[in-house]
Amino acid sequence: MTSLLRIDHVSKAYGSTQALDDVSIDIRPNEFFALLGPSGCGKTTLLRSIAGFEDPDAGSITVTDASGGQTDLLVLPPNRRPVNLMFQSYALFPHMNVRRNVAYGLEREGLSKDEIAARVDEVLATVGLADRAKARPAQLSGGQRQRVALARAIVKRPRLLLLDEPLSALDRKVRAEMQLELKRLQHEVGITFVVVTHDQEEAMSMADRIAVMHHGRVQQIDDPVTLYSRPANVFVADFIGSGTLIPGIAEGAGLSALGRVLPCHAPAPVAGPAVVMLRPESTHLTSIDDASRLLDGTVVETHFYGGSTITSVRVSGLQPPVVVRTAGAPRHSVGEQVGISWAPADAVLLAADDGTLAADPGAAV
Repeated sequence: MTSLLRIDHVSKAYGSTQALDDVSIDIRPNEFFALLGPSGCGKTTLLRSIAGFEDPDAGSITVTDASGGQTDLLVLPPNRRPVNLMFQSYALFPHMNVRRNVAYGLEREGLSKDEIAARVDEVLATVGLADRAKARPAQLSGGQRQRVALARAIVKRPRLLLLDEPLSALDRKVRAEMQLELKRLQHEVGITFVVVTHDQEEAMSMADRIAVMHHGRVQQIDDPVTLYSRPANVFVADFIGSGTLIPGIAEGAGLSALGRVLPCHAPAPVAGPAVVMLRPESTHLTSIDDASRLLDGTVVETHFYGGSTITSVRVSGLQPPVVVRTAGAPRHSVGEQVGISWAPADAVLLAADDGTLAADPGAAV
């Protein structure tokens, strides 16, 4: 598929700190793309480089125009790029009402009053704020201010909209609502969205594809399901979702650990020190004498969450407990001896010699 935005071998350093290290990403037309990673991983520097507020030391950033040609963004000033950046703070003008805030960018472009009015009316209807057009930012909720900032960004009809931690200022309930709203609007307006976030739930719920970044490098680019079920390395397995990591030595189609060979799936050939990743919902509790069990342990905690139960099982020789998620109410009590099993296809074998495993390699993530 033809890419809309191509980031090719981009690097950026601030003194001795390498913020971006040979980053290459292709972003497709009408895609909701997320840059995800911990603080300091380089995702905001990359976003600002696309917008024109940072100059990379090396590499290129190009956008495909309507005719299929390539435009070099790095030679254009920020205001000439077919890109709009929605800031984390929203940066609304407090003395202007909603309509004026949204119209401001079009007025600066010198468009006619009739065209400005038509485009503002259209975008306010799209974000559900037509009835708040005369309100000022101080009279709006956090979610409504976020919609005003979004309307101001999309009213200029950019080919690419960049969003820097767009929901971080909202409380949990409003943030969950706006995640759905952003996804709906992205499909409705037909603009490519690139969002920067450190919140994995936010990225997983909204994005078509995600680039996971760490120390200025892209660790993996994939859809949310693949990132969760088939991480490319230990860092991605640790950062995305929750589960248990068991260290050992790769042996054939399994992991030699805890005095046995644990069955698992290897997405790529692995030799030497390795880790098996177990997701809570793919791990099952059995009776202590069940022939299918792969590990034995003792229940140390149970937490009931309404529709499901999280059970932590202490296994001899493994520092953290194995975490298991089951449907319904708790079925095992603290202190009970249980077996643990899983399907080999659901346990992912990953190399442990890539330097990405932080602290204890057996730690629960």
